[in-house]
Amino acid sequence: MKGEGRVLLLGPWFWEEFSTFLVSWFNKGRFAVSLFRVPMKMPLKKVNLGSRVPEILEEEEPSSLLDLPELALECILERLSPAGLCSMAGVCSSLRDRCRSDHLWEKHLKQKWGRLIGEAAYKERQCHIASRKRPSLLDQSDQKGFLGSLISMWPFSWFKPKCESRSKPATCVPVDSIMALYLSLESGKFWFPAQVYNRENGHVGFMLSCYDAQLSYDSKTDTFKARYSPFARRTIEQSIRWERLRAPPVDTPANVLHTSDCLSDLKPGDHIEIQWRRSKEFPYGWWYAVVGHQEFCDRNENRCRCQDNDMVVLEFSQYTPGSRWRRTIINRKDHREVGNEADGFYAGIRKLYKEEEILKWKQLWPNQIVD
Repeated sequence: MKGEGRVLLLGPWFWEEFSTFLVSWFNKGRFAVSLFRVPMKMPLKKVNLGSRVPEILEEEEPSSLLDLPELALECILERLSPAGLCSMAGVCSSLRDRCRSDHLWEKHLKQKWGRLIGEAAYKERQCHIASRKRPSLLDQSDQKGFLGSLISMWPFSWFKPKCESRSKPATCVPVDSIMALYLSLESGKFWFPAQVYNRENGHVGFMLSCYDAQLSYDSKTDTFKARYSPFARRTIEQSIRWERLRAPPVDTPANVLHTSDCLSDLKPGDHIEIQWRRSKEFPYGWWYAVVGHQEFCDRNENRCRCQDNDMVVLEFSQYTPGSRWRRTIINRKDHREVGNEADGFYAGIRKLYKEEEILKWKQLWPNQIVD
């Protein structure tokens, strides 16, 4: 019976349940990990009736969390939240190194930021890292720097990282780690490039458009601040929610004409985004449109030859019929930036193939037609 009990105790289901229990306690912050030291066996005591002081015959060394099997400890760490990992990292150097591992933080980064952090953000991050002279985010001579401000913010206000020696900055978060990227995003210190739908709180002049911006996150409100850089003035927008943001779908800068690779395939009913800017000094924004029919076409599927025509009609149905913004025509064989200072300039086109992209634009559709 004792042998069977030992087998059950060390079975995989035991470590699964045990790690679940520990994770729930760590995430709720109910006790300090550094104090989690319990004896594996209670000390055996022999009481001499003629003496008031018990005699201790045996006392086992207390066991710590690090004495758990490798698989069980790894299971616990993988289930911890970002806050739990930061808390565990403050216990000792061994747990610190484990809790800063990229494979643990990569899951959290993808879960929360994967949809928003694109290639442009990673490139900007790499440039930032390359420009840094110090080897870590935490410099002992500057505790009021990056993490000094981070630890005062929710939900990391309880996280006070400890450096074991003022002469060893290696105990701090490496600047090129995924943990450092996650924390810099959470703290709002890293302004990263992304795009904002219906900029400036849905201003009528930007309805059904998406513009490049530099974004900073506010963990207290779970919203973002955006900095736009149009000609002659810098615009800042506050309280932007997640659903109005996306990672740039192409790596074309906002002031560069996008090379269109879909022009020969465009046909009526296709959903597209086209670059447009008010004047030569402004950056491009991406505007939603649908490929329409030529005026002479009766829109009968069997007789329609619009796809064979060099001229392609683009319809912006958010504008009233007759509006100068309702339709524009581009040449699929010789397409380049076209337009004028009165009507703006149309440039590169990208066709939308994914249903989720099309659905997103439909969700942003205005309640009434724009004049």
